[in-house]
Formats: sequence, C-alpha cells, structure tokens
Amino acid sequence: MVLGTFCWWFFRHQQKLRLRAHLMQEAMRNHDFTFRLPTSGLLTGEKAMQEALNQLGQTIRRQVNQNEMESWERLTRVLTHEIMNATAPISSISQSMLNRPDVKGTALEAGIQAICTASQHLSDFVDSYRKLLQLQQPSLQDVRLTDFLQEIQQLYPQVTWHCQVADNTIVSIDFNMLRQVFVNLVKNAIEAGATQICMEQNANTLYVSNNGQPIPAETRQNIFVPFFTTKYTGNGIGLPYSRRLMLQQGGYLNLEDQPRTGYHTTFSVEFSNDLTVCN
Repeated sequence: MVLGTFCWWFFRHQQKLRLRAHLMQEAMRNHDFTFRLPTSGLLTGEKAMQEALNQLGQTIRRQVNQNEMESWERLTRVLTHEIMNATAPISSISQSMLNRPDVKGTALEAGIQAICTASQHLSDFVDSYRKLLQLQQPSLQDVRLTDFLQEIQQLYPQVTWHCQVADNTIVSIDFNMLRQVFVNLVKNAIEAGATQICMEQNANTLYVSNNGQPIPAETRQNIFVPFFTTKYTGNGIGLPYSRRLMLQQGGYLNLEDQPRTGYHTTFSVEFSNDLTVCN
C-alpha cells in the first residue's frame, strides 16, 4: 500500500516537473524571460533549482534589454551625427538668406523663415538627446528612501500618494539621477490621467504604480525605444533616458507585465543591492 502510494506520488511529481520544463522552454522560445514559476510542493534540491532558474530568467531579461538599449544608443549616435551634419548648413544658409535685403519683405521670406525655424528645432532636439547620452559617472550616497519619496510627493500635490516603504530604509543612489527617473515616471502618469500613485518596497525593488490610462498592448514593447512616443507633443526620450540613468547606477527600470492590484500600470525600479534597513 505504501509502495503504491509512493509510486503514484512520484509519477504525479514527475509530470509536474515535466510541465514546468515545458513552460520554461515555451517562454524562452517566445523570448519571454519574465517567467517566475512557484517553488511550493518541490523537494529541497528542486526548489533551489527552480529559484536559480527564476533568477536566471530575470538576469537574461535584463541583459537582453541592456544590449537592446546599447544597440539603440549606437544607432542613435550615428543618426544624430548625420542629422546634425545635414541641418547645420540648412540653418546657416537659410539664416544668411533672411539677412539679404532682396529677400526681406518678399514672398520668399516666410518660406525661408519656416525652413530656418524647422532646421533649428531639429538641431536643438538632436543636440539635446545627444547630450543625454553623455552621462557623468554617478555620485552614490546613502539616502533615506522615505525622505527621497517625500520630496517627489511635494512636487505633485495634485496626486493622492500611497507609500508602503519602511521608514528606516536606506538606499545607495545618485540623488539627482534617481530624482529625474521618478519625475519622469510621475509626469507620464499624470499625463495619462493618473490621480493615485502607489510606491511599494520589496527586497531591492520599488514598484511604482498609477491608475492612469493603461499602456496599450501594441506599444508596451516600444516604450523604452528612443524617439518612440504616442503623445502629440512627446519626443520619446523620457523613459529611455530614465532606464539609462538606472543602468548608470547599477540598477534597472522596467514595465511590469502585470500591474499591482487596483492600478493600471506598474513600473519596477530595481536597485543594485537589497535596500538596507537601519536600526
């Protein structure tokens, strides 16, 4: 009887392990490295292996996204260089034409002025993005996380805040870099109609959720691509720049597949080490 029960349990257990292996294979085949399978019901060695695989999936995801960002940055550097080379003479020549007395007051002036203005705006935009790529090395300092978040909250009093962060949590960050990341996240949330923002702490991650309009499924994969935007007045720089700032500090910024309960969008801000709780 005991042997029969053991054989039945062993057979069922092996089936579950095969299902786990199949699910992970399908996830990797679809380039989805966000999988995290539960460890309940596993033996000690199997549990350790599953935790390692879960962590490996997260590591691969971060490496893939980082490589993708670096590729976009290399491409952007080439494009910005070529665009600057093309717009500089257009701006210079059109400005010279506007200064000619035979152009002033004629029908040509308005057209040349439009060309000059457009080329200058394009040059300014490309130049500003090029400067964003030239980040300085971070100056890390220990900061009480609640003090940092309180400063962010004071910038946006029109939002209802919910913070689930321990009062004595210390994080090693570049204050100005992290401040820019959170300003971009909150600003985007408000522009999406958010009235509530929630901060939740878990290990080395801070989850930033809002109840604004959810990000459409067809655009989720592109929000960290430079220059991609769905806003009429957007430039597609904010989120790629924010992720770059986190990488510069040894952290990471990502859009979660599943938002926290009660919210429509959740970003995860991962720090290089577990958040320290001081006494």
